[in-house]
Amino acid sequence: MRWTLPNILTVMRLIAAPGVAVMFLYFHRPWADWFALALFVVAAITDWFDGYIARRWQQESKFGAMLDPIADKAMVVIALVIITGYSGMNPWLILPVTLILFREVFVSGLREFLADKAGLLKVTKLAKWKTTAQMVAIAVLFLGTGLEHLEGIARRGMTTEQYAGLVTQGLADPLRSCGARGCSSVATLVGLGLIWAAAVLTLITGWDYFRKSLPFLKDE
Repeated sequence: MRWTLPNILTVMRLIAAPGVAVMFLYFHRPWADWFALALFVVAAITDWFDGYIARRWQQESKFGAMLDPIADKAMVVIALVIITGYSGMNPWLILPVTLILFREVFVSGLREFLADKAGLLKVTKLAKWKTTAQMVAIAVLFLGTGLEHLEGIARRGMTTEQYAGLVTQGLADPLRSCGARGCSSVATLVGLGLIWAAAVLTLITGWDYFRKSLPFLKDE
């Protein structure tokens, strides 16, 4: 294995995946949310840079090709588990997250079963869009959980409507309110829309991988 810059970025992204969870062990909220969001965003950006640099500098390697999808999956799975837990087990979040996790496990098992034929399941452009949609959705959802915690502190038992009323009267911080719904609700709704879109792309790419593997799953 060569320690090229793309490989180093990929390894750092893999290490950052559990690092997102560690933020909630060592920091109080909402700082844990902000640190996790920052770490996740930086790691997601390296996902684009390592592939670009590897192609531009002709530093593509088998190690990088193997580790890159693993790092992506680790980031997505760990972040989704954390967000689901801190979202109060929102059913509108649990369903798309379940579909995404099911697909990731299914495709990983399929690749393992095919072994030397797994090269047939190369990452497609749609799969790359799927990963991008997942990461953007997760970043927005992390923003929502952090804002929700801040709003909970600011409201001190008040509903979002009561707090928004105080903002209108100039008696509360307007930076913590986006109208009657609250900023966290806006971020969460946008994040939910994005994660549902990501779930649809995830299922489509999962079916595409399964369809391509069918000829090798038939008994002789």
